[in-house]
Amino acid sequence: MPHEQVIIRTADGDCPTRIVTPEGSGPWPAVIVYMDALGMRPAIVKVAERLAANGYLALLPDLFYRSGDYHIPTPKEAFATGDLMAIIGPHMALTGPLKAAEDTRYLLEYLDTRSDVKGAKIGTVGFCMGGGMALAAAGTFPDRVAAAASYHGGGIASDKPDSPHLLAPRMKGEIYVAGADQDPSYPPEMAERMEEALSDAGVKHRAEIYPGALHGWMKPDFPIYDEVSAERGWREMLALFKRNLG
Repeated sequence: MPHEQVIIRTADGDCPTRIVTPEGSGPWPAVIVYMDALGMRPAIVKVAERLAANGYLALLPDLFYRSGDYHIPTPKEAFATGDLMAIIGPHMALTGPLKAAEDTRYLLEYLDTRSDVKGAKIGTVGFCMGGGMALAAAGTFPDRVAAAASYHGGGIASDKPDSPHLLAPRMKGEIYVAGADQDPSYPPEMAERMEEALSDAGVKHRAEIYPGALHGWMKPDFPIYDEVSAERGWREMLALFKRNLG
């Protein structure tokens, strides 16, 4: 399927972005994919490719662009060091849910220039670090984001001022939040806070915990990848986008 590499200018610099489209001329509904903290790599690109195979134009920004030319080992190598945060922490410190939401403004402006994008409404999906970013985009651009999905998002209903759950009152799209039952970055009390925030705001949503899953279960290049749970996650994601984007 067709791939494009473009540079999208943001307020903070140049964001390398991959576009993956279905075969043909379109137009197609667009989905923005927010990466995890292991950086841009083949497993993330495959997410965009699978979305394209299901009829969506997938836009995949490298949200570590503020780090300049960076290198992150493969997930297997990074996890083997025993100090993952020493590797990814400096890059994560330069972004976050609200910074990603700021970047999304420019991503949307870019999508608006493309004749192969169908309609103004888009979907967002994110994994780990990107889970909160996908939700923050939904709360920052409620008239554009018709559906948002977060998978094993850490800290998405925390006490921090940029916690994505605080944007629930602004969300208009349908929200899907999938957490793991063995994830210290999304403990039961945080899951309850997220559910309460979405319910109190009257947001159409479903927030659930995947039994037996660990943080990062959706990513096939993670040591804790769970194929059964990952396929369940994909079914939920594609159904969410089909309901709201067609």
